[in-house]
Amino acid sequence: MSINGLSGQSTLAALTSRGTTPVQESNSANAAKQSTSFSERLGGALEQVAQSQNKAAEAAKAYETGQTDNLAGVMVEQQVASLGFQMTLNVRNKALSAYRDIMNMPV
Repeated sequence: MSINGLSGQSTLAALTSRGTTPVQESNSANAAKQSTSFSERLGGALEQVAQSQNKAAEAAKAYETGQTDNLAGVMVEQQVASLGFQMTLNVRNKALSAYRDIMNMPV
């Protein structure tokens, strides 16, 4: 098996020569991924949705002013922004529903 021109054996040899095994390397990569908090991930997702909405608005403005004639690209950008917003709205609704359920639990 070859990834980016490296064979599986040479990759294994490179990892073990550094004193780490592939499992240890994977665990340290997972630890780096897990170091981001939930609020950071949520903030990042909201920022991406906002960026896609801004990008869709810019594409629509460019089409309306005649700077581009790519209507399909404008429609795709608008659909991406719409889907991102719908997903954000559904996540918010589920979180509110879960909060209400927890608050209404008898103690």
